[in-house]
Amino acid sequence: MERSSDYTLYGTDGCHLCEQAQALMEQIGAVDYCSTDIIDNDDDLARYRVVIPVLKHNQSERELLWPFDITTLNAFLEQCSAN
Repeated sequence: MERSSDYTLYGTDGCHLCEQAQALMEQIGAVDYCSTDIIDNDDDLARYRVVIPVLKHNQSERELLWPFDITTLNAFLEQCSAN
């Protein structure tokens, strides 16, 4: 399945860490991303079950694993956009 967003934030409902990651994404603002619940896909669940939240740059396949803060997130986004 082709994703139209630049980034995907993998998480699940009720995950307080995922809510924190989403709040950081919203704080940054102008980043094209979609949220994906790992429960909806067996492959995502198997891959990310114990490491969510995970932000993935869809073009390069790079992933930023939790924990991350605003500084780390900005550095990841800059690194992905530079390539």
